[in-house]
Amino acid sequence: MSPDTATALAHPNIAFIKYWGNRDATLRLPANGSLSMNLGRLYTRTTVIWDENLTEDSLTLNGAAVSGPALQRVSAFLDLIRAQAGRRGGARVVSETNFPPGAGLASSAAAFAALTLAATHAAGLELDAVALSRLARRASGSACRSIPGGFVEWQVGTGDADSYAISIAPPQHWALVDLIAIVSAEHKSVGSSEGHALASSSPFQAARLADAPRRLDLCRRALLTRDFEALAAIVELDSDMMHAVMMTSTPPLCYWQPATIAIMHAVRAARARGMAVCYTIDAGPNVHVLCPEAERQAARALLTGIAGVQQILESEPGGPARLLPNRL
Repeated sequence: MSPDTATALAHPNIAFIKYWGNRDATLRLPANGSLSMNLGRLYTRTTVIWDENLTEDSLTLNGAAVSGPALQRVSAFLDLIRAQAGRRGGARVVSETNFPPGAGLASSAAAFAALTLAATHAAGLELDAVALSRLARRASGSACRSIPGGFVEWQVGTGDADSYAISIAPPQHWALVDLIAIVSAEHKSVGSSEGHALASSSPFQAARLADAPRRLDLCRRALLTRDFEALAAIVELDSDMMHAVMMTSTPPLCYWQPATIAIMHAVRAARARGMAVCYTIDAGPNVHVLCPEAERQAARALLTGIAGVQQILESEPGGPARLLPNRL
């Protein structure tokens, strides 16, 4: 593989214990630790070509040229890599994804994890998983969780050096399925970066953060012991707490749509009837419905019958970000 060109693939992740709010916005140091699962069927694939003759960076996403704030964010991140690698010139970034970007499905996590691995490798940097995770965090907090594989914990840390994500169990540890009910594929009006900055304006954020270590411990234990009942209880609680913070921020954020709420009610009713199923919702209207593999068809049938569900994406646990043969 050419030292000036590299291609990488990374998966988005779904957080079981959410990241919402930073204690340092520049370094993207989180206000609390988080736990997640990589989504193996969903991916972003990115090729980076460094060229000293280029005077600026370019970004292409799913065949369309991207400019404005999105390109500026990529360029600012590439500046970190340029400085670390002693690179001059610009980079061509060509990216493609197989799921809707900007709809609350952790598209930035997959995008910046893939960009981190491709850009550093193409620049001649050989970074280990910890260094890659720390660097990806600078671009998008949740991107640090898409560097390791399987079930992942982002350690809150004390600063830049020790705030990174590690795998606590491989993908094959637990045959969970994430059924993602798409109720809107539209780009959300307020992105996660803006939302993080509002978190501290909610009177509920302090209580959410104070209780975070307890929730992390319960969730970690449920994951490691494959206790779905315990996982369901803590995952739904954590999701609801994050959205309560969003809804009580200034200005308030409410990503939910009628179909979002209908899915929440349907999932809880199904679990009361004995189905092993639960929900979690990131910063968007779409709902991640988790279940063991044995419940996949029943859970899919449940979602199919709900008005407003446009599409259902399915994924099992996924692996780490990885290099691929170049495509350009």
